[in-house]
Amino acid sequence: MSVVRRIKDAAVLKADESRHEETTAWCNRDLVPLPPSRRTWGWFNYFGAASLGALNVSTWQTPNTFLTQGLSVGQAMAIIVVSRLIVSIFTCVIGWIGLTWHIGFTVQNRYTWGFRGAYIPLIQRVMLNFIWNALQCWNGGKLVAVALTAIWPSFSTMKNTLPASVPTTTSEMVGFTIFWLLSVPFLFIRPERFKKPFFFSSLGCGLAMFSMMVWSLSVAKGVGPIFWKGQDVPATSRWGISWIMMAALNQAIGQKAAGMTNESDFSRYACNRWGLIVGTFSVQWIIGIIVSIAGLVTTAACQRIYGEIFWNPPDLMMVMMDSGHGSSAARAGVFFLSLAFGFAILFQNVCGNAVAGGIDLSGIFPRYVDIRRGALITFIAAWIIQPWQLINRAATFVTVLSSFSVFLAPLLGVMIADYYVIRRQRIKLNDLYRPEGSDYWYSHGFNWRVIPCWIAGWAPTIGGLVASAGKMTGAPDALFQIYYTAFFTGMAISFILYYSLVLVFPVAGAGAFDLHDDWATFTPKEAAALGVVPNENAEEFQLAKFGQSGYAKHGEPTSATQKETWRDLEADMGAEKPVGQVETRTAI
Repeated sequence: MSVVRRIKDAAVLKADESRHEETTAWCNRDLVPLPPSRRTWGWFNYFGAASLGALNVSTWQTPNTFLTQGLSVGQAMAIIVVSRLIVSIFTCVIGWIGLTWHIGFTVQNRYTWGFRGAYIPLIQRVMLNFIWNALQCWNGGKLVAVALTAIWPSFSTMKNTLPASVPTTTSEMVGFTIFWLLSVPFLFIRPERFKKPFFFSSLGCGLAMFSMMVWSLSVAKGVGPIFWKGQDVPATSRWGISWIMMAALNQAIGQKAAGMTNESDFSRYACNRWGLIVGTFSVQWIIGIIVSIAGLVTTAACQRIYGEIFWNPPDLMMVMMDSGHGSSAARAGVFFLSLAFGFAILFQNVCGNAVAGGIDLSGIFPRYVDIRRGALITFIAAWIIQPWQLINRAATFVTVLSSFSVFLAPLLGVMIADYYVIRRQRIKLNDLYRPEGSDYWYSHGFNWRVIPCWIAGWAPTIGGLVASAGKMTGAPDALFQIYYTAFFTGMAISFILYYSLVLVFPVAGAGAFDLHDDWATFTPKEAAALGVVPNENAEEFQLAKFGQSGYAKHGEPTSATQKETWRDLEADMGAEKPVGQVETRTAI
C-alpha cells in the first residue's frame, strides 16, 4: 500500500503555491484563466498556426475530391472559397470566448454543460485527437520514407519482413517510427513558446510548394487538361449539380469543424484581439485558397510531364526522382521538398492534435494530467490505434471520421446560443473551478437542458451518415439530402432548441459575472472594459516571467481608485439586476 501511495503522490501534479496555483479535481495550472505573461501569441503566431492548417497535403489535394464528384474546376474552387470563409468566421466567433475570458474549450464547456456534463464534448474531442494524431503521424511517416529514399534509393525496395496480416511494409513502418520519434521532443514545448517552430515550418512548406509549382510549370510549359476540366455529372446521376455542390460544401466545412470547436484552447494565448482575426483570415481563408490552386496547377502541369495525375505529393515526389533512381539533383530536390512538407505536418499535428488532446485530457483528469502529459498520452495512443490499419483497410471508417461534424455542429450551436445570446458574453470565472455553490453545477453536475438539444441536432442527420458510409443506394433521397446539409442543419436545430428551452426553464446566473478579478487574469485596461475590479497584482502584458497563474481571493478594496470602481460597479449592477447577480455578490 505504501508503494501504491508513493506512486499516486508522484502522479499528482505539483502546484506552485507562491503563484497561488492549486491542483484539484477541477483545476490545474493549464486550466486556469491565463495571466498576461502567458499570453504571448500575436498575429504571426495565429498566422503560423493557421498556415500549418493550410500549408499541408490535405489542402493541396482538396480540389481532387470535388473534381472526382463531377464538379468543374471553377465550381470546386468556388466551394473552397466559400467554405474557408465560413470556417474563418466561425473560428473567430468561437475563439472570441477565449480572447475575452482567457479560458479554453475544456473549461468553457462547464458553464454550458455543467461540470460533469462537460465530459461529453471532451471525450468526443479526445477520441478525435487520438485518431487524427495517429493518421497524421502516418502521413508524416510517408514523407520520411520519401526523404530516406532520396538519400538511399534502396530504401524503397527494402525487403518486407512484416507478416501478411499487417497491411503495410517495413519501409513504411520505419518512416512512421522515425516521424513519431522526431515529433516527441516538440511535445515538451509549451504552447506560449510556439512562435519559432510556427515560423520556420510554415515558411519552409510555403517555399516548397511554390518551388514545386514553378518547377512543374517550367518543365511542362503549361498545364494539362485536368486544369480545364468542366462539369462532368452523368445524366443518370441521382443528384443534380446543386446537391453535389451542397454536399461538397458541407464536406469541406466538416473537415475543419474539429479545429473550430476548440479554438478557445489557442485564442486564450492571444496578447491582443486583432491577432486572432488577422492571422486566421489571412491564412485560413486566403492562403488556404492559394494552396488549393497551387496544388491544382502543379498536378495539371505534372499531368503533361508524366501522362498521369498524381494528387498525393509523396507519390508525385517518388515519380519526380524515379523512385530514387533519378539524377542526384532530382533526389536532392525531392529530399528538401519532403523535409519541408514533413515538418509542416509535424508541427500541425503537435499543435492541432497532440497539444489539443493534452488540454482536453487535463480537463478530464486535472489532478494527474497537464498539457505536456496529455500530449504524450495522445502520441503514445498512435501505436494503439495503428493508423496503418485505418488507412489501408478501413476506408469506411475514415469516411465516418471525416463526417464527424455531424456531432460537432450541434455542439457549436449550443455553445454560440449559450454564450452570445443567453449569457450576453458574461461568465463567472470563479464558478468554473469550484462546484460548491456554483451556478454551473446545475443538477448533479449536468445541465439537463443542453443534452436533448445536442442530440436533436445530430439525430436527423445520422441516418444519412450511416447510409453514405454503408453505400446504401436504396435509402430515401431525403435521408441523404439532410445529411448533405448536416453542418448548417445541426447547428441551427441545436441553437434554436436550446435558446427556446432556456426561455422556458431559465438558467441561474445568466448575464452575471464576478465583480473582482480573483485570478489576476486581466490587465487594468481589460478589467475596465469588462467592468471588473482589477486585481491588486494585475500585470501588464509580459512584464512578469511567469505571472500569477492561480486563484487568490481578494480582500476589501484598498486604494481610492479600487473603492471608487467597486462603488460604481455595485451601482451599475444594482440598476441592471441581471439574473443571478445576487448570488454572485454573496459568493465574493
